Amino acid sequence: MRRATIIGAGVAGLTVATELQAAGFKTVIVDRADGQGPAQCSWWAGGMLAPWCERESAEEPVVTLGVEAADWWERNGAVVRRNGTLVVAPGRDRSELQRFARRTRNFETLDGAGVAAVEPALEGRFSTGLFFPEEAHLTPRQAIAALAEGVVARGGRIRFGVEAEDAPEADVVVDCRGLAAGLADLRGVKGEMLVIRTPEIEFSRPVRLLHPRHPIYVVPRGDGVFMLGATMIESDDRARLTVRSMLELLGAAYALHPAFAEAEVLEIGVDARPAFPDNLPRAFWRDGRLHVNGFYRHGFLLSPALARQAAGLALAAMEEKV
Repeated sequence: MRRATIIGAGVAGLTVATELQAAGFKTVIVDRADGQGPAQCSWWAGGMLAPWCERESAEEPVVTLGVEAADWWERNGAVVRRNGTLVVAPGRDRSELQRFARRTRNFETLDGAGVAAVEPALEGRFSTGLFFPEEAHLTPRQAIAALAEGVVARGGRIRFGVEAEDAPEADVVVDCRGLAAGLADLRGVKGEMLVIRTPEIEFSRPVRLLHPRHPIYVVPRGDGVFMLGATMIESDDRARLTVRSMLELLGAAYALHPAFAEAEVLEIGVDARPAFPDNLPRAFWRDGRLHVNGFYRHGFLLSPALARQAAGLALAAMEEKV
């Protein structure tokens, strides 16, 4: 059996391992971390499978590559909630909603009653909104655990506490380390997130609040728990959440619904997303290794498509050796 070593046990490494196993490879994943947890970008992801919303600030490949992500994740053990995405804006920022609509597609325009019908907790708060019914979301930590279990169940191995230079030799080595790969054309984009809890609000889907300076997304995790995020800072700093960012996130959440003012802060997350100059991910050979990197803010959305590309490149390389 052909052997593949994957460096990095985050969303990229696990999706690549899954596709390589489907292509007939025996896989070993190594990661320098002690285990799945806060040291990995995947731990702090929003988990929104929202190709049409992401088109607002991304290029068309994000839609074409991401449109099948929900089906892939569901086939591989993730709990996918297909409840769509709701996008709203305060009355003074209605122009932001209009701009968002011009940049996207596959949505329904809602009036105030329509917004309340989709998310009753927002009744009377917004006079218009955009609803993307075909989008979905998942809980990243559950999805990652499901992938890891699947990889192991099919005979793969996952070894933590292993540095890249100690990775076992294989027919194909795939580097999925993000910024740690040290690629010269890769940059960091800092993201800051909060996990909060309040029993006073219930959402069934991600809600995006538009604002010229402080747009946010709020993703429900169940049992009154929500992920707040959306900061994008050109920096590879992975160490700290600034007071300004926390104030902006919480202030925007309060603008979405005042009950968030009494929410309990459960977790504070900071990480740096790997991005190429065009903010699109790539699968490519360099110096004898297959690299899968540059997911920017689209890790869970685009990793299935890039993993399939990587598996194709690996198979082509094996055929050339024969």
